[in-house]
Amino acid sequence: MGSVITVLQAAVNMNRGGAETLLMNLYRHIDRSKVQFHFLTCREGCYDDEIRSLGGVIHRIPYIDKIGPYAYRAALKQFFTEYGYQYQVVHSHMDRMSGLVLYAAKQAGVPVRIAHSHNTRSEGSLAAKLYKRYASLYIGFAATHRFACSEEAGKWLFPWKRREVQLLKNGIMSDMFAYRPLVRHEVRKELGIAEGTIVLGHVGRFNEQKNHALLLDIFRSWLRRNVNSCLLLAGEGPLRLAMEEKARSLDMSENVKFLGVRSDIERLMQAFDAFVFPSRHEGLPVTLIEAQAAGLPCIVSDTITREVDLGMGLVTFHANGSLREYEEAIQSVSGRERRMDTQAELYRCGYDIRETAAWLQQYYRKQCEVNHESDNRVYAHL
Repeated sequence: MGSVITVLQAAVNMNRGGAETLLMNLYRHIDRSKVQFHFLTCREGCYDDEIRSLGGVIHRIPYIDKIGPYAYRAALKQFFTEYGYQYQVVHSHMDRMSGLVLYAAKQAGVPVRIAHSHNTRSEGSLAAKLYKRYASLYIGFAATHRFACSEEAGKWLFPWKRREVQLLKNGIMSDMFAYRPLVRHEVRKELGIAEGTIVLGHVGRFNEQKNHALLLDIFRSWLRRNVNSCLLLAGEGPLRLAMEEKARSLDMSENVKFLGVRSDIERLMQAFDAFVFPSRHEGLPVTLIEAQAAGLPCIVSDTITREVDLGMGLVTFHANGSLREYEEAIQSVSGRERRMDTQAELYRCGYDIRETAAWLQQYYRKQCEVNHESDNRVYAHL
């Protein structure tokens, strides 16, 4: 096949979450003269302008939480009826809700339909979780291919098809995160952080999954004995205001900085001394790959898959029920002054985005060629 393959990427929005960041990293590094991405989203996102600058097209339909389940399915059907003929591949990043997206794509005749698992648990109310479980039933007969960021994420979304799951590693531009002392000094100066301050950091959306309430408790416990410390929090989300109030109630407003969404995470991580990540659940967080690329000690919840540890001695796992465990782990790394150069190891482990993008591009083309040959065989017998 010599023509450009157009792939529809489905996501709720294109903000700076882990799955969306991976998707943008892939989009920047594929050969867009051979594979082009379009996006089906439900809300505006901070990556939208960059997507359009790269030649991408963004389609928007209202999400289920705005219009209800029946209208949402009708909107999906209408979209694929109108636009489905343009796409050889639909690649859905909506976890269990991918079932509805891929079913609509199947009805419209899109030949290659990929469900991609980025998590190990659903978010939302009990009613939302039950509906997502129902939606996931469609994945079984609507998806032609199954991807996951980790083995645990694959087992969760595809429990009966775990042997058919293709692991796609959350690759990054590792050299962007390589430790640079001058940048560390610049960022700390920009943020008003005094010399000698111990800086703990976190990057993630303010929601239940990321467990910021516990993170603030951990920092409060640490701060009692280490007053020359601060906590940098990058991200937005529905719980940000509640976490700002909690920081005030714990009398830590001077020590906790809420930085909002940042487009320079690779610079921000230079300022950290340790990355603290007490999530309730994860697939395989891109931010922890980035932190290891920056040579940062990562102090993380034991609910996170061990696959995130790239074997460089930077990741330790701790029980979320024990503040003391976290405090002792921070103490053990707070005196480190030198950072590891991890670039060669990241490449060896397969987390270089250029390799990931090249592999995915070839995968798309191969699956389209298989379907094209199959179609030709059918027509030959007519």
